[in-house]
Amino acid sequence: MKRLLFSVVVTAVAVIMQTASARAADQDFTLHNKTGVEIHELYVSPHSTNEWEEDVLGQDKLADGEELDISFSPKEDSEDWDIKVVDGQGNSITWESLKLTEITDVILYFKDGEATAVTKNGSN
Repeated sequence: MKRLLFSVVVTAVAVIMQTASARAADQDFTLHNKTGVEIHELYVSPHSTNEWEEDVLGQDKLADGEELDISFSPKEDSEDWDIKVVDGQGNSITWESLKLTEITDVILYFKDGEATAVTKNGSN
């Protein structure tokens, strides 16, 4: 009986860990820079917070035409996320309430002088 209970507990823990890991993987996405400018800072934070997380790029830059895969820690569980980019002149643009659980790619570009983000999911 104890062996059966132990087996059930181990299985339950494994399922919970796998579910948490799969949830975080669902938030991962690729950011495509098609803005025509080099991105010097990139922030991705839960929409529910009023503060930005640390700069994803660190000392790196994301040139026009380049892309960057962004992965999340398994402990992240927010559904709505904000993205902020800053160019070399200090100009910033923010996109809010992106449902990263439904998005595989975020393509940033300018259309008619306006910053635009197009999102794609795995079925697009």
